[in-house]
Amino acid sequence: MPLSTDGPWLDDAAGRLIRPYTVSGGRTRPTAVLDLLTLVISTGAAPQPQLGPEHAQAVGLCAGPTSVAEIAAQLRLPVTVTKVLLSDLVECGAITARPPDTFDHPTDRFLLEAVLDGLRRQL
Repeated sequence: MPLSTDGPWLDDAAGRLIRPYTVSGGRTRPTAVLDLLTLVISTGAAPQPQLGPEHAQAVGLCAGPTSVAEIAAQLRLPVTVTKVLLSDLVECGAITARPPDTFDHPTDRFLLEAVLDGLRRQL
């Protein structure tokens, strides 16, 4: 079975080899308050050793302020699963999260179109 270069858990023909809920340990609710536009950034602290490879991958995507939506797209995971992973990282101090401060109105049409365009480029 040929494995994709996108990661050890992807197969060219079959797609993801493990279910997304397995990545989050079956959890479906994040412990931190995160939405699609929440910005997360790495603190420089290493994630706890018991966390999975997806956690380390997520920390690697947070070198600069990055939205939850962008991280979910990069990880190719559902947003809910991504929020659970990011919550784990917030709890162990590997990342910090804050609401976006660049826009006064998070439902602004310009902002929503920019997020949509970014997600389309990633997929």
